[in-house]
Amino acid sequence: MIARTLLLACACGMLLAQSPAVKLPPFTKKNLPNGATLIVIEKPDVPLVTLRAIFRGGGEAVPPAQAGLAPITAELLRRGTASMTADQINEKLDSLGANLSAFAGPGATFISMEYMKRNQDPSLALFEEILLKPSFPEAEFTKLRAQAVDRAKSAKDNPGQAINLYWPPFFFPAGHPYHAPLSGDELTLASLTRDQVLAYHKGNFTGRNLILIASGDLAASTLGPRLEKLASALPAGVAHKPPQAPPVKFASPRLLLLDKPDATQTYFMIGWPGLSRTDPDRTAVQVVNTLFGGRFTSMLNDELRVNSGLTYGARSRFDEDRLPGSVAISTYTKTEATVQAIDIALGLLAKLRDQGLTAEQLTSARNYIKGRFPTEELETADQLAGVLGEMELFALNKGEIDDYFSRIDALTLDQVNAAARKWYRNDNLQFLLIGPAAKIQEQVKKYAPQMKVQAITEPGLKTPAFN
Repeated sequence: MIARTLLLACACGMLLAQSPAVKLPPFTKKNLPNGATLIVIEKPDVPLVTLRAIFRGGGEAVPPAQAGLAPITAELLRRGTASMTADQINEKLDSLGANLSAFAGPGATFISMEYMKRNQDPSLALFEEILLKPSFPEAEFTKLRAQAVDRAKSAKDNPGQAINLYWPPFFFPAGHPYHAPLSGDELTLASLTRDQVLAYHKGNFTGRNLILIASGDLAASTLGPRLEKLASALPAGVAHKPPQAPPVKFASPRLLLLDKPDATQTYFMIGWPGLSRTDPDRTAVQVVNTLFGGRFTSMLNDELRVNSGLTYGARSRFDEDRLPGSVAISTYTKTEATVQAIDIALGLLAKLRDQGLTAEQLTSARNYIKGRFPTEELETADQLAGVLGEMELFALNKGEIDDYFSRIDALTLDQVNAAARKWYRNDNLQFLLIGPAAKIQEQVKKYAPQMKVQAITEPGLKTPAFN
């Protein structure tokens, strides 16, 4: 057995030593007079091209009372232009064999088109029409708003979806940029107006906020000038100034139980303050999270799904955004096993902190991350556009990718365990549960001296204030 273990360790070590580094392909970057940034990267292995326009702002640029405005504005971009209706846009996309998506995130709005190289001219013309001449038709706005309100109401019937919507207003204090849910709720959505859409678009979809990326089977020498002309057509406008906020801190544990009397299962999240996308500890935390709850063969999933059979899946995740977010455990279980499942999760968190990870686990995480990273992040033109956009949004340099494997390999066991103790806390934890209060309220109050119960049917996503 010892010989077999040593042989396995040697094999894993050889695999790591032979693992090639990942490198970004060459790309060009140009800052235009109106403040826009243009990035072009050639990847001629597949005859596809991705265009991606990223406008800084996103949900951060929306007042809390207008939560949901950013994603509705993004979707409306493909619902009509100065010369095309929504149906005509869809028909044109179908005829070109192209895909178009538009969505908003916390810090930016993304408009992406993927098209075949042979259809570049008409595809580029359509992309330009959508980017420069959206019309935001009143009828499309009214229809989209009504659909969004209906989705927001029905989300509460799906606890797995609802718990993620309630987490930001529960975890982040009022006034924090991440407090209001990006998608809004039935109250904020119903109050939105087309004039607010127009004002938001005018203020944020400007040259100084634009990152325009082209990636794929293209000739930078010919496509670059055309995209430069497109980006330069936008007014310079005012650059988005991201709102600031101090790191979230909690003086004591809190527990919010969202009462859903007809539920037969309890969904829960357990969270604590985390780090930002650019924190120096981010690589070590990626390794720790992979082992704790970031993959199928993780500590959480092994114990809660495989060994105890209490759930079909358990995971942990950490926010990677401009401001420090949360680290959280999430899963669900049958109602009568609520306390058992929470106790197991808390026990594993304590074990991670007290006992740390082993050298064998560290090797496993390294191989897992390095094996998946190239195909999940750098294989396609669309993936490269995403990576380059993220680098620009967070002011990261090429070393974020080019040095990634070397940063992982350089991590020592002591450094990884220090990161686990620092970022995987078990004091002043925050508990969010959805389940039948009558059956579990008395049992779960042991986790937090500050506990509140709120009916999930209450309008909106507002959560009660704690002392």
